Amino acid sequence: MCVSRCLQCVGMSLVPMAIVCMLSNILLLLPELKIHFLLEGHVTREATWATGLWGSGFLVLLGARAFVQSSRTRGCCAFRSQMLCQVLYSCVCLLAAGSCCVVSATGLSQGPLCLYNTTSGRTWGVPLQPLPDRHSGYLYNRTLWSGVCVEPRAVVQWNVVLFSVMGGSSGLQTVLCAANILNSLLGLILGQGLCQNKVSPVSV
Repeated sequence: MCVSRCLQCVGMSLVPMAIVCMLSNILLLLPELKIHFLLEGHVTREATWATGLWGSGFLVLLGARAFVQSSRTRGCCAFRSQMLCQVLYSCVCLLAAGSCCVVSATGLSQGPLCLYNTTSGRTWGVPLQPLPDRHSGYLYNRTLWSGVCVEPRAVVQWNVVLFSVMGGSSGLQTVLCAANILNSLLGLILGQGLCQNKVSPVSV
């Protein structure tokens, strides 16, 4: 086991996931790749919270940078103080990624904000959200995906794919950050790693 190597691996693994979350959130804000839906306030609420940008994106990138830098720290006291900082960084990243995962799951289950037909005409709303007296949710009935929302076009598929990608990536980030908390605590107790404490044979 080597704490430094684990820190570096976690840090490098978090970077592409953070980039994926940021791109997914940006695309969620631009249905049909058009900005006027965002400017007019016709974007799904969970997308506008931008947890993929500031949570699983920016904050996790900062944490990943700190993990990689700490893996290069030398010296017993310096390394242990860095490990204490990494526990705090990991906790912040865990909360950020976890919040993005929860928001993504909520956005996925509630369905998109879109223009749909009602008895009084077309209106903007969330017609696919699960209701006890109507249906259990659009995710279990794919016939609703193309027959309810009028604008933006294919917004249901757009949201399903992007919220799923963002939720999956932030979920993996949460697991890695939780593992990194344990790894940093281990480094705080044992030092840089058992792999550096092996007894080497005496050369003659």
